[in-house]
Amino acid sequence: MLQGRRILLVIAGGIAAYKSLELVRRLRERGATVRCILTRAAQEFVTPLSVSTLSRERVFTDLFSLTDEHEIGHIRLARDCDLVVVAPATADLVTKAALGIADDLASTVLLATDRPLLLAPAMNHVMWSAASTQTNIATLVARGATLAGPNAGPLAEGETGIGRMAEPHEILAAIEALLGGPGPLAGLHALVTSGPTHEPIDPVRYIANRSSGKQGHAIAAALAAAGARTTLVSGPTRLADTQGVAVLHVETAAQMLAACEAALPADIAVCAAAVADWRVATAATQKLKKTGDAPAPVLQLAPNPDILATLARHARHRPRLVVGFAAETEDLIAHARAKLAKKGCDWILANDVSPGTGIFGGDANTVHVVDAAGVEPWPPLSKDEVARRLAARIATALGRS
Repeated sequence: MLQGRRILLVIAGGIAAYKSLELVRRLRERGATVRCILTRAAQEFVTPLSVSTLSRERVFTDLFSLTDEHEIGHIRLARDCDLVVVAPATADLVTKAALGIADDLASTVLLATDRPLLLAPAMNHVMWSAASTQTNIATLVARGATLAGPNAGPLAEGETGIGRMAEPHEILAAIEALLGGPGPLAGLHALVTSGPTHEPIDPVRYIANRSSGKQGHAIAAALAAAGARTTLVSGPTRLADTQGVAVLHVETAAQMLAACEAALPADIAVCAAAVADWRVATAATQKLKKTGDAPAPVLQLAPNPDILATLARHARHRPRLVVGFAAETEDLIAHARAKLAKKGCDWILANDVSPGTGIFGGDANTVHVVDAAGVEPWPPLSKDEVARRLAARIATALGRS
């Protein structure tokens, strides 16, 4: 329940603005007070009258309204709340927030607020994947913002991809996760990597592995449920974004490392991603062709950056606790102990991914926690339960249990 909680909802100009009306209704059903700001573009999609009717509060639209500035003012509006939610968060407003541009009421409030910020991005999939958008999102996440979505699916333009605003119930769940009460990891920032990486050979082929990302995504959800502000850096998976977690999508190991370093500082780092050890030194710019009986091309491989070791030995922002995974097919414990020493991390979760175990892509896992004190075997568990146990162990190690 959100009884007594004060939400400031910023509605920006996009077709997904209609979903914000449902979000207002659901928030009020749970006892929250909802004040709304509509940008000028938002008023092309929903009206101040409809928003005020549902919220039962005045709607704010104009930075230079003498009445509004006299009675409340944009500074008070920015701070007289428990949480600021931007839904939809358009590419334009995300850019303004990241760059500190304050040229209308919505962007000025985002610059002036000192309250937690939840963004529900909504835009065309090409706009979402643009380097500038991803840089701006990473900047806001590094400053403490949380993301809800975006989701993959059909878009307003008739195209399909990642860019749909999260559904109202998903945004509501993210709000409740942020305001539902402090967990043992409240006040801490957790960084999690998940999924595989794709290292291009040419524009249509790549080197990858069988990781589904299920374990890493479950860990991010468990850490968020324990109260940590959680950033998930995910390689390509088929999984929906974890709600209440800031999700940064990457393709390659180099991109994953860059996203991790941009998200620092963090108190906790869990490197669950199955990062490709090698990449093609020089990927082809055009699709490689098979021509007659000509021999197959020889791929020159180069080592990828070691994300776990980089975080564990980071000179400026080493997390208090760094956890890695060792996915092995033989000599499980010996390899895990060697990896623990080589990488400089605090714990290794070792799991056997031999053919027949069903761990890659499955819903269960069997891990051994390897640390300086020895080996702690866990029984076969669901990946969600592994994640919850890990979150509880982390809380205990950090004196938060």
